[in-house]
Amino acid sequence: MRGFMFLQSVKMAGHAVLSNKLRSFLTMLGIIIGVVSLVVLVSLVDGASSAVADEIASMGKDLLTVNISDDKGSPLKLKELEQVEDLEEISLAAPLGQSSATGEYGGTSNRMTLYGTTAAYSEIQGMEVAAGRFLKTFDVEAHTFVAVISQTAAEEFFGSGQTVGEYLGINGKSFLVIGVLAEEGTVKGDTSERLEAYIPYTTLQRVAEGVSGVTGFSAKATDEEDISPAENALNALLLERFSQDEEAFTIVSQSTLMETMGSVDHTFALLLGGIAGISLLVGGIGIMNIMLVSVTERTREIGIRKAIGATRESIMLQFMMEALLISLAGCGIGVAFSWMIVQGISLVTEKTFHLSGQVLLAAVGFSAAIGLGFGLYPAGKAAKKQPIEALRHRG
Repeated sequence: MRGFMFLQSVKMAGHAVLSNKLRSFLTMLGIIIGVVSLVVLVSLVDGASSAVADEIASMGKDLLTVNISDDKGSPLKLKELEQVEDLEEISLAAPLGQSSATGEYGGTSNRMTLYGTTAAYSEIQGMEVAAGRFLKTFDVEAHTFVAVISQTAAEEFFGSGQTVGEYLGINGKSFLVIGVLAEEGTVKGDTSERLEAYIPYTTLQRVAEGVSGVTGFSAKATDEEDISPAENALNALLLERFSQDEEAFTIVSQSTLMETMGSVDHTFALLLGGIAGISLLVGGIGIMNIMLVSVTERTREIGIRKAIGATRESIMLQFMMEALLISLAGCGIGVAFSWMIVQGISLVTEKTFHLSGQVLLAAVGFSAAIGLGFGLYPAGKAAKKQPIEALRHRG
């Protein structure tokens, strides 16, 4: 009996919604906009965070990055990095100094970023060379004027011609180009979008102002699966070097970086979801408003149904189902629009974004709750009407 009453209530609610298509659609707009906002924003955040996480993961789980903020008046020397490599938990270590420079070739002159490092840096960062070679140990020891440049730098200064073996002017010094990096493969991301040159660290100290001791370096842990021992050993070594001052340096591991990124992205997604949820609440108010109007318009219908035996429960269920159908229909339309928007953004940006299953479930659940919650008062008001008074209504 209850099942039959429920089906009848659903049929009557559907008929009521379809009999006023335009008004029903306008009522759904708040829900549609709220669902689109929720699903699209959170899906974009998820897609962007996944791309960042993949980029971080591509650098390797065994990477440790050290930045020295206070050298205690005794700068870390390049030779001291050998002590880092002597640690059982560390396999490789390489410094990274940075300076701005002016590159010149023929009649072309442009600003570029100059990095100073050692041979181990390419292996630590997983860098690939498209032509020529990367820096060697003897380049660093001999303070040679050689450079490995990015794809963009090669195209900017040398065009489509020969690059390896040519000489590039950097800050007034002539550097032999010994290699060209592949488009991807450095810790900085896509080298095809930047003018960059990598030179021996010892050479950078000679041609760049303000570069003396090592202020930052990268290290590769021996155990890729668990870098905690490497981080602890490195921390102990640096504490001894800098008088037990934990504030003198920072060690950042890829796992820590990914955890921080995940926490930030989760918080950001919740914030955007909350903002989008406000739109759904506004849509719920619209549903309540139109349902109150509907109850007033159908007062005589309610009176007739009650006069022939309809219970208060059946009247209330009918109007609750009507509010729920409007809300879920709006949710369905919103999800369809969301899918089209996300696909359009994927095509325009050439990045892959997907609708999150969890977000879709949340949107459906929230929409159903909005429909039932905001439909409760109008349904209760309809159920409470007295048959005689309802039949006398002339609205």
